[in-house]
Amino acid sequence: MEIAIIGAGKWGQALYHAYSQKNNVVITSRRQKNIENFVSIEEALTYHYLVIAIPAQYVRQWMQENFVDHGQNLLVAAKGIEANTGAFLNEVYEAFISKERLAFISGPSFAAEVEQSLPTALIISSANQNLAQCYADALPAFIKGYVSDDVAGAEISGAYKNVIAIAGGICDGLGLGNNARAALISRGLVEMTRFGESFGAKPETFLSLGGAGDLFLTASSTLSRNYRVGLGLAQGKELETILDELQEVAEGIPTARALHKIAKKRGIYLPIADEVYAMIEERKDPLESVKDLLS
Repeated sequence: MEIAIIGAGKWGQALYHAYSQKNNVVITSRRQKNIENFVSIEEALTYHYLVIAIPAQYVRQWMQENFVDHGQNLLVAAKGIEANTGAFLNEVYEAFISKERLAFISGPSFAAEVEQSLPTALIISSANQNLAQCYADALPAFIKGYVSDDVAGAEISGAYKNVIAIAGGICDGLGLGNNARAALISRGLVEMTRFGESFGAKPETFLSLGGAGDLFLTASSTLSRNYRVGLGLAQGKELETILDELQEVAEGIPTARALHKIAKKRGIYLPIADEVYAMIEERKDPLESVKDLLS
């Protein structure tokens, strides 16, 4: 396959490394980078298969300003919910191209480990199973690819786990122990499944690689940006300070805001996400949040 990766952050470069093993791949981004096979955005858009690794909050603007429809297929590599509208990424992309040309990648996949060719397994979800299989088959030998038709489940689990990861970091930052973190992650899985079912997602998706697999990974490791946000909040740091230190996008922050908005509108009970929102937006004391969750 001939594939163009759009977005040259850590995840974009990791996917460039992965897909380059068996395919002809180029990469592009807003800023010029010293990467082999780096091309202009205009050239990248001429490729039939695209992988979009742009942070979720910038997708709509990027598509409006840059995308030219040549009939391309898109694999979406970001995970998040648009904070100002509450829209899922599939809804954002479907404003520009047909859902039959869209696929979404999810599963346990720290960029640093993918770049080292360490083994993992990922899911490609799409309304078009042939397209999903195409992107899955193009993955390298060190990544086992599965396919799914549950786009809603993939979108929601991929976004929601980042919020639970912030909570996981807070739990460890407060020194609450392994039992507490395991309980938190387990209840987080229940919570995101309940949220997903309200949008028609399949419950089994949340027990898959894209749900439980990605959740367990990101909610318990310092390789997770969102987990490190939680550690910082537990230490009493201001959010702006944490993000300055991180120097990366932490999608769990805008996703927590989006979940809060959606939950209020639809009357969905999201206790963990609500507490994360309160700590981010209202500077609520993390120990108070723990007490409220236990009660």
